[in-house]
Formats: sequence, structure tokens, C-alpha cells
Amino acid sequence: MKSRWLLFLVVLLVGCSGHEYKQQPWDPELPVARAKQWMPISQQAGSSWGVSPELITAIIAVESGGNPNVVSASNAVGLMQIKASTAGKDVWRRMGWAGQPTDSELKNPERNISVGAAYLSILEKGPLAGIQDPEVMQDALAVSYANGAGALLRSFSSDRATAIEKINKLDRDAFFQHVVKKHPAAQAPRYLWKINKALDAM
Repeated sequence: MKSRWLLFLVVLLVGCSGHEYKQQPWDPELPVARAKQWMPISQQAGSSWGVSPELITAIIAVESGGNPNVVSASNAVGLMQIKASTAGKDVWRRMGWAGQPTDSELKNPERNISVGAAYLSILEKGPLAGIQDPEVMQDALAVSYANGAGALLRSFSSDRATAIEKINKLDRDAFFQHVVKKHPAAQAPRYLWKINKALDAM
């Protein structure tokens, strides 16, 4: 665990693969405390969808700081910052429903967390299926939640099965190092770092 954070700090200082990372302080204590107030809903949604309620809570802490009314510039809505046209539509399709959730639905904490948990389940049982190490799976879910599973898998191989095989050769620290060096989204390593800081703060 500590080696991953040390690696992250080193990369922040020296940069890697053409990306320059600047460390900005982030104290998880307050956002985690605010996110934990929704834990009864997170536990229920996690149980329904087979997803870790702690991961749900960490995502809430990082994405919205526990504020159910946040709407981003890209129209991500609510506690888990759900985009209705992407994750929302995927969940609606999984449920057999037409269309996508409305903004008012996504500002409802129970609905927002349920949709977020369902989307994590879609990722875990769909594009990320086959990842064997539970800790690597959790980190892959976090990165995929923020930046898409396709971007993560393509950083290993254009072939999904080959990508999963390569991921299964990595431990958690090596997976994090790969995200730092190879993920096309410059913000992906910091997002994963923040998610794990939030988890450590619980």
C-alpha cells in the first residue's frame, strides 16, 4: 500500500510518459464524513448489486463530497456524478427500460446511489469480468467508473481477453504503476489515488 503512494509522489515530481502531474493537497476526512451519512443507502444498493458499499462511499466522497445536488459542467449529476446519457442509459438498458434517468431522479440520493451501484456491477460483470485479484478489480472499477472501461483495457491491449490476461499478471501496486504510466487520461492516477485515500480514511 505505502509503495503505491510513494510511487505516485515520485511520478508527481518527475512526470512520466509525457504527462506532468502536479500534486494538490486533498484531505479525505470531511468528504468521507459527508459521504458516510449516505451509508445506509450505499449498503442497501451495494447488497442489491453485489458491489462494495465502501467503494460506493469513496466514489461519493471524491465525486461530490456528499452533496446530492452537485451538477458538473459536463452534466454529471448528484452524489455519484452520474451522466444520464452514458452510465444512466446503460443502467436503464440493463433494467429493460427505455430512455435514461432525469436530472431530478439523479438528484435523489437513493436513486443516484442505486444507479451508480448498478453501473459498477455492469462494469464488473461486463468489460472487467475475469479480473481475479479483488483489490485490482476494485481499482479497475474505480478507474473505469471515472474514465471508462474501454480506455483502461486498451491501455493493455486492443483485445479484451488479452488485456484481462495482462491485468491478471499484476499485483495492486503494479496495476497502479501501469495506470500512472499508460492510462490515456492524465487525471486517472490522481482519481485512483483519491479513491484509495478515501477508502483508507473510513
